Amino acid sequence: MDPTGPYPPPTPEPVVAAPKPAKQAKPLAKRVVPPRPVLSAAVVLGFVGLLYVVEAIDTVLGGRLDDDGVIPRDFSQWDNILWYPLLHGDWTHLTGNAVPLLVLGYLATSAGIKQFFQVTAVIWLTSGLGVWLFGSYGSHIGASGLVFGFLVFLLVRGIFARSALQIALAVVVFAIYGAALWGVLPGRPGISWEGHLFGALGGVLAAWGVARDARKGARATLDA
Repeated sequence: MDPTGPYPPPTPEPVVAAPKPAKQAKPLAKRVVPPRPVLSAAVVLGFVGLLYVVEAIDTVLGGRLDDDGVIPRDFSQWDNILWYPLLHGDWTHLTGNAVPLLVLGYLATSAGIKQFFQVTAVIWLTSGLGVWLFGSYGSHIGASGLVFGFLVFLLVRGIFARSALQIALAVVVFAIYGAALWGVLPGRPGISWEGHLFGALGGVLAAWGVARDARKGARATLDA
């Protein structure tokens, strides 16, 4: 056989298309819609429902629970910080807090239920401790500290997280509830503006903490 003769052409290698890169999920810290919306709605509805149960019990007891709010600088009543947002002066007081709690609380679950409980704990304790240290004398009750905390959390978290979507949502939230922020200033007698103020500060603290933890998590992923 002639070694210089023609050889059959080489069989071409099959062309395999490169797999498309998986679409990355939006980081939890930058979400505006809860990842599990039904669970989020159930949790927030359950909490607001608990407030109505407590108010019903208080009504049966003739309003005796209203004296168990935060009493500033009274060391014998420090533990009232743990449950004062569950207490309300009457049904009107409760209803005024329930609607914004449902809306703002649901939006605050956008990074998941675990983070929602963490944010709620920060706002709850910041508001309660602030009132205990600096509040005017009397029994401070009501979930309005949580309302102001969730409101401010939603307003500033996009700045800390550098999220355009969250900032856009904050504009909408501010347009609806922004006027309520005047409640952090002294106003009508019998209204715990201190609870509003320190609840709002708790919202800022929670937003900063969420963004800080997200950055730490992102750095740890890159270093892995």
